Amino acid sequence: MNTEKTKIHFTDNYLINPTNPITVNLIGAGGTGSKVLTALMEMNHSLIELGHAGLQVRLWDDDIITSANLGRQRFAECETGLYKSVSLVNRANRFSGTSWKAETQKFEKDKFGRLPENAKSTIYITCVDNVQTRFGVAEILKEISYRRNYSRDEPKYWLDFGNSRHTGQVLLSTIGTIKQPNSEKYETVASLPFVTEEFGDLLKQSEQQDNTPSCSLAEALEKQELFINSSLTQMGCSLLWNLFRNGMTEYRGFFHNLKDYRTQPIKVA
Repeated sequence: MNTEKTKIHFTDNYLINPTNPITVNLIGAGGTGSKVLTALMEMNHSLIELGHAGLQVRLWDDDIITSANLGRQRFAECETGLYKSVSLVNRANRFSGTSWKAETQKFEKDKFGRLPENAKSTIYITCVDNVQTRFGVAEILKEISYRRNYSRDEPKYWLDFGNSRHTGQVLLSTIGTIKQPNSEKYETVASLPFVTEEFGDLLKQSEQQDNTPSCSLAEALEKQELFINSSLTQMGCSLLWNLFRNGMTEYRGFFHNLKDYRTQPIKVA
């Protein structure tokens, strides 16, 4: 008889019943990030309707909108030349009546090794195509975690999105250890490893790929399929939504292949 318990991660209590909106740092406003922001708008509205305090999002990106971004990303021709983060957040605030914020800079330490202002939040979501940026974010999160002062927006989770032309992955990590309840039914898991720790070697290998900016949409589509970003967004944000709605998860991410329509879940371990 198999008596092995299912491994489960229970959501941090503060996310379930907060007194203030959950702070979210969304890093990257490109093909995936622009769509994740839309999903967070939907999530915020739904949470508020269910009696939750909702989300307070800060979007980080120093890129300017170019013609190559039109069509595949959430930008219009009249927005060419504007900052991606400002354009998206202004639109979100007008649409939803929120007061979300835009940062027209990269989420990274300055030349003196100081953390960026407003770096602290409860949830971090990375939608970046640069491996070095991921490792930089991981370093910042470890430093913030080390400096814990147990305020209401204490860092809890990191959700990372990454993709190549046809494939991608989403991985949920805890920032430190999340206190778990006693359970007779499940084996609770308090810590989920960073993507940079678990898949660091794979990330470094992918760093050799060409990440130069595209000069047109046609050129961009040679590097990434049209719907890889949106399919990752929907599934990845569903994982985050389930943390709020179900208060627990058996899965911490997935590998996704749009070319042959396969998705492989990654279980909590």
